[in-house]
Amino acid sequence: MSPLAPCSKAKRTRILKLTKGYYGARKNVWTVAKNTWEKGLTYAYRDRRNKKRTFRALWIQRINAAARLDGMSYSQLMGALHKAGIEINRKVLADLAVNNPEAFKAIVAKVK
Repeated sequence: MSPLAPCSKAKRTRILKLTKGYYGARKNVWTVAKNTWEKGLTYAYRDRRNKKRTFRALWIQRINAAARLDGMSYSQLMGALHKAGIEINRKVLADLAVNNPEAFKAIVAKVK
């Protein structure tokens, strides 16, 4: 009889399949592979949140660059949008700034 029960063998096999493609002992030594896989899960959890932060920063940079072409800074534009009661989020504003500059200019002209 094998030293491992069928269910624990299956669990080990499943995790070793998940670490396929890793370098060195991280792919085939059980304890190293398990630790690497668990650490990867914590990185994935953390970076799903960091991704939101990174994209917001990118949108702000794009809006700022487009607003400066029209003689406003990012903070002036956002303040004017708020004061004018225009509810438009940064994701959409950044998309307009990159893909539809005429529409972005129209929004800036409206709040000036």
